[in-house]
Amino acid sequence: MTNHTAAREHTHPFVPYHPPRLDQAEGITRGTEFHSFLESRRSVRFFASDPVPRHMIELAVAAANTAPSGAHHQPWKFIAISDPAIKHRIREAAEHEERINYEGGRLPEAWRTALAPLETNSDKSYLDVVPWIVVVFAEKSTPLPDGTLRKNYYVNESVGIACGLFIAALHTMGLATLTHTPNPMAFLSEILHRPTTERPYILFPIGYPAPDCEVPALSRKPDALEFFPRA
Repeated sequence: MTNHTAAREHTHPFVPYHPPRLDQAEGITRGTEFHSFLESRRSVRFFASDPVPRHMIELAVAAANTAPSGAHHQPWKFIAISDPAIKHRIREAAEHEERINYEGGRLPEAWRTALAPLETNSDKSYLDVVPWIVVVFAEKSTPLPDGTLRKNYYVNESVGIACGLFIAALHTMGLATLTHTPNPMAFLSEILHRPTTERPYILFPIGYPAPDCEVPALSRKPDALEFFPRA
């Protein structure tokens, strides 16, 4: 045992970590298959009303909860809503803000131009159709049992990673979603009675794609990777 290990054991409990080391060919095969699977994922705005078991939402959140986070504070909260009345309240509030964005001119012209190929607008009727809405809240600080607040670190980064895993888990189970971020989103805190230590981060409508669902014909960024220094 090294001095470093001995000192570490006195400051914080550690456990052995020995994941199986794959043969490189097997690793490449798995990576290729995983990329191909994720390549088929698309954001959806046309959903079926077919029910989605609660357990599937629980599994997706469990996957998200494995995300790394600043100081392992896990500064996220996933609020799942299936009640039609609450979903409708969310739709009405979201459309109110989006009408100001799209028809009221709150969106800058450059942003409107960027969104034009996606043909998005203020209509969020899918929020009434989907069986589930999951709203993710970022915890700026976390209330502790003694009444004090614990500051969280790298909150945006941590919650963003968790949301990415959440999306991948939904896709794995054959579900579709959309990263909806109506701006501003304070109405979500009010409707869902969230504490002031949290702020809305992303709204996920979740369900199966509608039989007649269509998505924009898009391609992925081709130059996302660059090796440095270049060969």
